[in-house]
Amino acid sequence: MDLTQTDTNITILCGVAMVIGVFGVVIPFLPGLLLTWASATAWAIFVGEGNGRWGVLALVTVIAILGIVVKYAWPGRNLKRSGIPNKTLLLGGVLAIVGFFVIPVIGLIIGFVAGIWLAELARLGDTKQAWPSTKHAIKAAGLAMLVELGAALAIAIIWVAAVVVS
Repeated sequence: MDLTQTDTNITILCGVAMVIGVFGVVIPFLPGLLLTWASATAWAIFVGEGNGRWGVLALVTVIAILGIVVKYAWPGRNLKRSGIPNKTLLLGGVLAIVGFFVIPVIGLIIGFVAGIWLAELARLGDTKQAWPSTKHAIKAAGLAMLVELGAALAIAIIWVAAVVVS
């Protein structure tokens, strides 16, 4: 097998991994952002030509780091403003994991919402007060997912552009 065929095969594998990574952001089963970054990194190390590959690697690394930081900082700040304690989020996370195994994929969402609502119900003692906190947590989780999706898509777009140019 010649080097060109090997490069093509690696590029195709990286592309497939990148698509899986982007979908992994939306279907929270895989570490989507990490997978998209790792795909671009593997391509830059094994296939990318010239010095441009290191620029691509640097750019996607910055985007991945920013995506991870913003994914937690921005929704977390909104949750703190809403007065939702970390204990509530922890219970939501635990029930999300349990829900994932009880009802694959969709159970993750159901478990998260149920966990937040139950924790807030126990904390506040009223269903009417527990629901607004639950909505804030759902919005924060959605915002985190959008930030991560935006970063993963930006990495994918930069990678596609680099592949086309090289």
